[in-house]
Amino acid sequence: MDEVAWIHRHPKAEDLRVGLISWAGTYLTFETYKSIVTTTAKSLGRRQTWELLVSNEHETQAVVRLRSLQGLYLLCEGDGTVCYGRPRTSHHGCFLLRFHQNCKWTLQCLISGRYLESNGEDVFCNSRVLSAYHMWTPRLALHVHVILYSPIHRCYARADLTMGRIWVDAAVPCLEECGFLLHLRDECYHLETSTHHFLSHVDRLVSQPSSQTAFHMQVRPGGLVALCDGEGGMLYPQGTHRLLGLGSNPVRGEEWFILRHCPTWVSLRSKMRRFISVVYDTEVYAASERLTPMSLFQFECDSESHTLQLRSTNGHYLAQRHHRTVMADGHPMESDTLFRVHWNCGRISLQSSHGRFLTIAANGLLMANASLPGPNEEFGIRLANRPFLVLRGRYGYVGSSSDHDLIRCNLDQPDCIHLLPCHQGIYHFQAQGGSFWSISSFGTFRPWGKFALNFCIELQGSNLLTVLAPNGFYMRADRSGTLLADSEGITKECIWEF
Repeated sequence: MDEVAWIHRHPKAEDLRVGLISWAGTYLTFETYKSIVTTTAKSLGRRQTWELLVSNEHETQAVVRLRSLQGLYLLCEGDGTVCYGRPRTSHHGCFLLRFHQNCKWTLQCLISGRYLESNGEDVFCNSRVLSAYHMWTPRLALHVHVILYSPIHRCYARADLTMGRIWVDAAVPCLEECGFLLHLRDECYHLETSTHHFLSHVDRLVSQPSSQTAFHMQVRPGGLVALCDGEGGMLYPQGTHRLLGLGSNPVRGEEWFILRHCPTWVSLRSKMRRFISVVYDTEVYAASERLTPMSLFQFECDSESHTLQLRSTNGHYLAQRHHRTVMADGHPMESDTLFRVHWNCGRISLQSSHGRFLTIAANGLLMANASLPGPNEEFGIRLANRPFLVLRGRYGYVGSSSDHDLIRCNLDQPDCIHLLPCHQGIYHFQAQGGSFWSISSFGTFRPWGKFALNFCIELQGSNLLTVLAPNGFYMRADRSGTLLADSEGITKECIWEF
């Protein structure tokens, strides 16, 4: 299948967001209360996230502006001071971004020719002579759960635990083996598989991260990345089976991958516990008792309108057709592919754009035929490519910290929450050591419970969810950094990126 079906040619805004790490290991930071820019922060948060607006790009450089999530731009003034605000001229706030072989970036003011630099705290543009103080390490602000797509080979990376290798041969990224965690430690990246193994310099998967699993990353605007060992070796697909390994002779740019947030794939089950599946290429039935690739659907949901599109592994979307039948032959711009989602205790009802609810006919055919939702119009939904969750909220990632006994929600590095499916939409949360999440009477969590508790997951967007905790309240991120379950309704702090 052509890559256009699975990878957007034009990157989304989140694909262009980066954090910039100075020579001192601190981040370029937008200080809202002082109206200045500093490099005092030691972790990547909202105020350390910048969107790259590219106006002209070549192989080794690009002309860019840096815009904060608050909508204001990084500006270099004539006296060398750096602030933020609105550009006053067409070149005000423009920088010449250069990509260096050591995976660093430099930003040179287009007007003055001076380089952006830091003394470890303050930021300024004073010098036209390049030095180590002008080097910035880019860190993608993308969620750490990612997929790797090779535009040259038009395939996705896939981990193979039985062989202990990674192959670049998956046409559709619907399996959990296509998802990877990208960890940043000491300015190097470690690529972790869904089974928690790490790619090493000898092209094999190992159980623990080390210097042999550390890769430097070259980053280009738009989510293009290349991984190298720092000694001349580049990571790229090799041989007829496209083994992902280190080499020194990539051809036609095959060392470059498009990095994207891992998509959400789900399975749907009818009241009679049959999987909704595509048969005969386009017809959709609730007929299969076994989960097959044709029972998987990519969950593409608009978080604002709560309209959903379900894309089959054949590359087409479910759409309402003649006589209210639902077919897997839709295209993304068709209104008939849009369904409104209604949640009920971990189960969903889907309402077509014509107002009818999806239901199962006597012969098992999926149809938009019901005027009101009932038990026959509710479908069990389960995450198909997520054996675990990595949650990121307004203040950072969810995980445990050696400094606190409660689970935190403001971490720079996440913990994996292993999912043990219980009922449709209901999961047990298991910590990395094998114990379960426990909840206190105050709505706080600890990761060493002895008994499994029920958590209800509701998807609120393509990669967004809410969690209804065992105490009946929604889980939310608190500004103090403590994870709490005390919200009766869904607020912004209850929305989790996963």
